[in-house]
Amino acid sequence: MSSILRPLAKTAAAATARRGLATPTTLPNQSLLQNVLPAKVPAALFLKSGQEYHGTGFGSSNSKFGETVFSTSITSYTDSLTDPSYRGQFLVFTSPMVGNYGVPSNAPLPETPGIPFLESDGMQVAGVIVSDLAVKYSHYQAVESLHEWCARYDIPGVTGVDTRAITTLLRDQGTTLGRIAIGADEVAKGAPAQDAYWDPSKENLISQVSTKQPYELNPNGKGPKIAVLDFGTKANITRSLVKRGARVTVLPWDFDFNTVRDQYDGLFLSNGPGDPMSIYDTAMRVRQTIAEWNKPIFGICMGHQILGIAAGMEAYRMTFGNRGHNQPVLALANSASIKAGRVYVTSQNHQYALKLTEDFPEGWAPFFINCNDSSVEGIISTPESGKQIWGVQFHPESAGGPLDTIGMLSDFVDACAAGATGGSAHIGADQVKVNPHHVSQPSA
Repeated sequence: MSSILRPLAKTAAAATARRGLATPTTLPNQSLLQNVLPAKVPAALFLKSGQEYHGTGFGSSNSKFGETVFSTSITSYTDSLTDPSYRGQFLVFTSPMVGNYGVPSNAPLPETPGIPFLESDGMQVAGVIVSDLAVKYSHYQAVESLHEWCARYDIPGVTGVDTRAITTLLRDQGTTLGRIAIGADEVAKGAPAQDAYWDPSKENLISQVSTKQPYELNPNGKGPKIAVLDFGTKANITRSLVKRGARVTVLPWDFDFNTVRDQYDGLFLSNGPGDPMSIYDTAMRVRQTIAEWNKPIFGICMGHQILGIAAGMEAYRMTFGNRGHNQPVLALANSASIKAGRVYVTSQNHQYALKLTEDFPEGWAPFFINCNDSSVEGIISTPESGKQIWGVQFHPESAGGPLDTIGMLSDFVDACAAGATGGSAHIGADQVKVNPHHVSQPSA
């Protein structure tokens, strides 16, 4: 093994250090009657498009800039707020009450050491917008309130606003840059100048959330060796691979996998925030991997987009993206646990997507299509290509959300294991043709 891969992280603290983040060494342990309630301070959300929404602040007392998006999830707010794909964004929850079951400890479970309990080492959003904040919580795993958690990570929140109106606006005009103002003085300043709004999509957000150095999980396991290119990996991805026996090596987003690929039985491309074109060089290295390497490759979310760009497809920015636990997708191909013609309900969080075209690149076929907006939800290598590659825009591992497609993770690990032992488990077959002229095109 290359010397760069030898240092292993053993604890959650070490995992935090890898990402260059800070986290407290102890967590609050308060009972329901000892909640720290947020002070009654005015707060407002100012949108670059001119609208403003006034309510009450919670969490951090510092005002922040971010990109305003919405999620239709009705549960698992702790998973959403720690999802690295939300980096730099104000998350508007359509669910009317948020915070009622508090926040659990993020310490790793004994069976998955080195992997945080939530989806990353800490909160990833820039701000939180809710209709009704539950200031008191009740859950056997809870150690602090949503307000306390946000305050600890310097994340401002606004409650007491009409999140239905905000969501309707964002659906009509698309995701919008904004500023959360906390405190009477900050609110009184009004909306910032147009050129003052910060646009996180202009930055390489992936470099901010990716691991800083390679590390291993389950190194003594008996399953296949799988490399994960970390674009902002949700913890449940690595947890799911480890639970299936895989020995996992997590690599930084810009690591050249081609220099070590012969050591592995499979490659996984993770989710992540922002514009896939911000890491175009990585896509070109993946293109080389596809051309020269015949072992299984699986990409989800950002990883799916990188696969598409590597294959010669084009990515575009959606109007408001798909974020929630209720996105229906239609399977267009049979592949192990996935059956063509069946609709699967999926968990999603993305702003960009691959364009649907009549002629897919040679060796590729559409795998899934979104039942609501006809966007490409998956691509798959054809049997004629001799490759074992598939990518999906949604999250098979959920956390939170439905488990309709979780079998895909077992399919991938099984394919990697079969290749490691000289067996065969080809994943692509029986593609169903789709004519893009017969479906409504998503708006760009």
